[in-house]
Amino acid sequence: MFTLVTDVQNREQLAIGRVVPVVVLEDARHAGALGDALVKGGLTAAEITLRTAAGLDAIEALAGRDDLVVGAGTVLTAQQAERAIAAGARFVVTPGFAPAVVAACQDAGVLVVPGAATATEIQMALDAGLDLVKFFPAEQLGGAAMIKALAAPFRGVRFIPTGGITPAVMPDYLALPAVQAVGASWIVAPDLLAAGRWDEVTSRAAAAVEVAAK
Repeated sequence: MFTLVTDVQNREQLAIGRVVPVVVLEDARHAGALGDALVKGGLTAAEITLRTAAGLDAIEALAGRDDLVVGAGTVLTAQQAERAIAAGARFVVTPGFAPAVVAACQDAGVLVVPGAATATEIQMALDAGLDLVKFFPAEQLGGAAMIKALAAPFRGVRFIPTGGITPAVMPDYLALPAVQAVGASWIVAPDLLAAGRWDEVTSRAAAAVEVAAK
């Protein structure tokens, strides 16, 4: 039987500001500027996805910061999880429930946030000793209304909805007690990163934090 993985410090960092940018970075050389922009906007955590070859290098570049908790997203295999943790990832996020990834993270003592789109996947997470899940893809699965429905029987579970969420609907999610934070890709839109528009990243981050604070 798995023990409950809390990793309290990193988990609390995910809740500060209640917004976690989901980053797809094509060039790891931009990692430093990205980190500066996010912190300047008031964010304390970032999910760097492994959707590009630059993902691991970007995590390694940001891992030494004490003002930003950096995790790995779109982790599909235990091997990817191990490489991300070796690069300095302080939390790992999966798009669906992946038992091998969960086990690898638990063995390493690293916070893991598995994807859960159904009641069955949430029960799988609970069986693995986890009570924090990523609800993905959030908007396509029914949005805030779906989380409210799932939270009724799973009262101890907390959600990080991600996927298709815009600033307009973000308040609907954050109004739910079961929502710990919201995954936000619009803050770090690929076109902004490619153009090096760091001031705009900071502006969007600050706007999201302001909305979350309300």
